[in-house]
Amino acid sequence: MAFRCQRDSYAREFTTTVVSCRPAELHTEESNGKKEVLSGFQVVLEDTLLFPEGGGQPDDRGTINDISVLRVTRRGTQADHFTQTPLTPGTEVQVRVDWERRFDHMQQHSGQHLITAVADDLFGLKTTSWELGRLRSVIELDSPTVTAEQVAAIERSVNEKIRDRLPVNVRELSLDDPEVEQVRGRGLPDDHAGPIRVVTIQSVDSNMCCGTHVSNLSDLQVIKILGTEKGKKNKTNLIFLAGNRVLKWMERSHGIEKALTALLKCGAEDHVEAVKKLQNSSKLLQKNNLNLLRDLAVHIAHSLRNSPDWGGVITLHRKDGDSEFMNIIANEIGSEETLLFLTVGDEKGAGLFLLAGPAEAVETLGPRFLFPRGILKRAVDWDYLCLPPLRKVCTFCADYCWQSAWLSRSRNKSGSW
Repeated sequence: MAFRCQRDSYAREFTTTVVSCRPAELHTEESNGKKEVLSGFQVVLEDTLLFPEGGGQPDDRGTINDISVLRVTRRGTQADHFTQTPLTPGTEVQVRVDWERRFDHMQQHSGQHLITAVADDLFGLKTTSWELGRLRSVIELDSPTVTAEQVAAIERSVNEKIRDRLPVNVRELSLDDPEVEQVRGRGLPDDHAGPIRVVTIQSVDSNMCCGTHVSNLSDLQVIKILGTEKGKKNKTNLIFLAGNRVLKWMERSHGIEKALTALLKCGAEDHVEAVKKLQNSSKLLQKNNLNLLRDLAVHIAHSLRNSPDWGGVITLHRKDGDSEFMNIIANEIGSEETLLFLTVGDEKGAGLFLLAGPAEAVETLGPRFLFPRGILKRAVDWDYLCLPPLRKVCTFCADYCWQSAWLSRSRNKSGSW
């Protein structure tokens, strides 16, 4: 038996009776990946206006006596409605559908039928599966490639048929009806019972389908094919929008275009060229900055070595710099008798540091305050992605210097903080 939502996709509310209500749990997953288990009830109605998930189409949302329905699933010939409030069996209830969500699904699903039929008719591109996504929908085509020219031809054809206002009809056929053999389809569910539901776009396509559809292609308004992506082995994914989604996409795109026009100080037709110029300038500046930073590292190293205050401990911190900057300084100084502690990055955030010098000193000092944060690269070099408290490090270094015979005659040299 077809549900009320299948018999009349445009119905927005109706009255029915509660058949049963049992405790249940709903496993959910947010867009951020967070999983949650909700306690509630599975409610079965005599009939339903809320479409249960199936045929590639997500389920409807809505209310039963103003109680939110969080999920609708099919179980045989029944639909289970998950609510967090119980409903008494035998009670007459008012069911309302979330019309914005429902109509969006109708537009995308009927749009998929139309694209599938046209792609097959024009180029023999068979649809193997499809997905009605939250923001865009995807049709998987049984072909390793689909050209831009083919995509453009499909888009032109489907929009011509929308302008022709072709009617869409829903019929039910018995399994032994000879017409079933002429109907497009990818098989029936294992628990299917009763007649077969067939959705027909006049003079275009007949397809087995359980979903909700528009009654005329004019309700699709427009279809925009955004392009293709590589799919599974020897498959191509065709991405499309239908109806109101196209308008929302245009609104977002126009907003981005206006923002870029203000930022780039040029018209939309010059955006690409302006961004290319900015990228080239940025690459040149990064290259020049890197060269200057290398020269600065060499200069700093030579200044330290030639300083009259040259001693056994060198500590130096700079906000700008990278691991190469520190390695150049360490290599240029290159003294086996100098304990070198270098840091780069924001003092209040993450950064890099390097501890180098006599193996005995590094192996003694390193584990005292660095080992929990990383691994020893080599006997005389510690290099990590997080800055410890710098003054605490200097205290460790100074204490070690005074306690070690090899540094007992050295003086402490501190760089900028």
